[in-house]
Amino acid sequence: MDRNSVAWSGPMPAVTTPFDAVGRVDRDGFRANIARLLALGATGIVACGCTGEFWSLSHDERRALYHDAVEAAGGRGTVIVGTGCVGAADTVALAKAAADAGADGVLVLPPYFVKLTDDEIFAHFQAVSAGSPLPVCAYNIPGNAVNAISPALADRLADLDKVVAIKESSGDWNNFYATLLAVKDRIRVFCGPSSVFGVPAIAAGADGTVDCFPNVWRGTLDLWHAARDPQRLNEAETLQATSRKLTDLFVTGGRTLYPATKAAMDHLGFPGGGTPRPPLQPLRGEPLDGLKRGLAELGVTA
Repeated sequence: MDRNSVAWSGPMPAVTTPFDAVGRVDRDGFRANIARLLALGATGIVACGCTGEFWSLSHDERRALYHDAVEAAGGRGTVIVGTGCVGAADTVALAKAAADAGADGVLVLPPYFVKLTDDEIFAHFQAVSAGSPLPVCAYNIPGNAVNAISPALADRLADLDKVVAIKESSGDWNNFYATLLAVKDRIRVFCGPSSVFGVPAIAAGADGTVDCFPNVWRGTLDLWHAARDPQRLNEAETLQATSRKLTDLFVTGGRTLYPATKAAMDHLGFPGGGTPRPPLQPLRGEPLDGLKRGLAELGVTA
């Protein structure tokens, strides 16, 4: 397999996993959010990743959500689901469950918490590649996983049979661009923080974007299309500026990204928000009030 083995491209939101007040998965809200995003122009979705609070989900919950994601998409877009675990055997077992559910591919981050060498990370992906029945999108998010996929390591991973793409979410332009240059002829490259530098990433040749902000604002979806149209570049730059301001709003003033995303969805009346699972806490008081003010100032409405 290589980049030509899949047709993954365009804006594919990283969707939230909604929970109710007692921590149960709101499967109806999950499906409704996916349907809404595809109707707004998403080319696919990525479920059970970091935005989806995968670390808080049991394996049974993840398996159920794989089925829900495929059902909600209804063949209208690509469905990639997170199967990443610390161990390769668990990662492969979830990849098989994803295949059984009808997903198109799996999102796999390096083993997390324990610090690993590049050779150890490579060995993990090598085992996953050998066992997964589905194509793999490697996931570089060192801010969460501790272990990073450097451009040199991405170059090695691109030669593994099942690795067909990488979601580059380091937030570091130099790392993103060096990765793009190293692997773009063999695997597809998706820009994670498109809200930060999506327009230059698209101009440089990114195959698509995977971002949490479409859950809140369709402008992050529109950014992809505007950036690819020479007649809409001014619009693209305006969308990029607003996306960047949203990013800053969601991670300042006592706020962190995932609870802020859910709070914004609830405030705007979108399905798929709800309460985050502990240790994450819902926004209250001034952090919540400041979020609402900031959304209004940016013109972000339902």
